[in-house]
Amino acid sequence: MELPAPQQPPQRHEGPARDESAAPESDTVDVDLAGRFATLLAERHAWAEAEEPTPYRARTGAARLFGDADLLDGVADWGPVGTPFGAFQLVPARLERDLPLLTAWMNDPAVAAFWELAGPEETTAAHLRDQLGGDGRSLPCLGVLDGTPMSYWEIYRADLDPLARHYPARPHDTGIHLLVGGVADRGRGLGTALLRAVADLILTHRPACRRVLAEPDLRNVPSVAAFLGAGFRLSAEVDLPGKRAALMIRDR
Repeated sequence: MELPAPQQPPQRHEGPARDESAAPESDTVDVDLAGRFATLLAERHAWAEAEEPTPYRARTGAARLFGDADLLDGVADWGPVGTPFGAFQLVPARLERDLPLLTAWMNDPAVAAFWELAGPEETTAAHLRDQLGGDGRSLPCLGVLDGTPMSYWEIYRADLDPLARHYPARPHDTGIHLLVGGVADRGRGLGTALLRAVADLILTHRPACRRVLAEPDLRNVPSVAAFLGAGFRLSAEVDLPGKRAALMIRDR
């Protein structure tokens, strides 16, 4: 469910006064713009088709060029960060590459209890498409540790999300959703370390953001504990559609 776009009056765009007695301007500018647009489309196609040196290297440049990372300040370009468990990086999800793995994770009973996305691949695909085809307010990512995908993340603009109806939102509040995929990676402090690392990444690369938020289900005690261990504080308990949540906040 998306928030309705606010209604705004038409805007006037005024430039410098034009000398009507001067000779008509040529069409060069329009031709150049059309050519530039064609070039950008060609670059986007080439970027999409290019082979990657490793399966989970984050693609850069094209996402920013076409604006689908603007609301989140280019997550694909944030790069890796060191953690006690190895080098960690957020890599924007791709349906054609990641759908089987993400579907398997969503069908893990421990995950399904809170994400409620168990089922065939199309269930997970629809969830991803809603974000990948949206306006850029939420970005699904794989968490890649030392080159291996091991977690799923959603980095989202909490101030532009329906969540903002349930707490006193501030501009550029940024939210986190997280699941750790492998059973062997749970219960050993890894989630806490990664939450701390991702919150640091957000606050480093999004200078306008003053707070990182999360809203885990109150019944998910390990998740709440992981956020507390990563420097978040329990701000409030809020009733959201389908759950009573712990509103976790990490301040800058």
